[in-house]
Amino acid sequence: MIRIDDRLAAAASFVRLDRRICDVGTDHALLPCFLCEQGARDIIASDVNEMPLESARANIEKYGFSDRIRLIRSDGLAEIPPRDDVIIAGMGGELIARIVGGCTFVTSDTHFILQPMTRAEHLRRFLYGNGYKISGEKGAYSAGKAYTVMLVTYTGEKRGISDEFAYFGKCADPRYIMKVNGQLEKLGRSDPSLLRIIRKETP
Repeated sequence: MIRIDDRLAAAASFVRLDRRICDVGTDHALLPCFLCEQGARDIIASDVNEMPLESARANIEKYGFSDRIRLIRSDGLAEIPPRDDVIIAGMGGELIARIVGGCTFVTSDTHFILQPMTRAEHLRRFLYGNGYKISGEKGAYSAGKAYTVMLVTYTGEKRGISDEFAYFGKCADPRYIMKVNGQLEKLGRSDPSLLRIIRKETP
């Protein structure tokens, strides 16, 4: 049985196993191998650098999924053919926004599973300002840190969001809320409006 951390497990829970899948920035390809173990049959594992792809290739061969996982070297989605479910995990929110913004095959049925390590508020603002919406969001806890994982779809409706939604989104995990509150406490020293968000979220 392939073991993945809570962060990747949360991302995996949003993936449609019967669809064409891509894991961007796959690193060691543990997530694609885990998804194959769960029943996925058509996955592209991509990375911008050759060394991670070599590590990925070793794991794919180790677990016997060479017939289901294809490796492609790509900067974001630039070299990726149309996919139904696109996973982008373990990157900063600004980089994830750039990769999503460069997608050339997005449709209303495309699912993006996004897990930002930083700047989630930037990513949420980008998504809603460019015609996407967060259909689902859940917290994850790995290596002593709280994260959020977003399920994102394209609607074509561009709109702004509040500061509160930019920072908290739809994630109701108390550990994630506590983490964001701590970030806002620091930012609030120079921006009192953010402190009101903390008071609303923390009775």
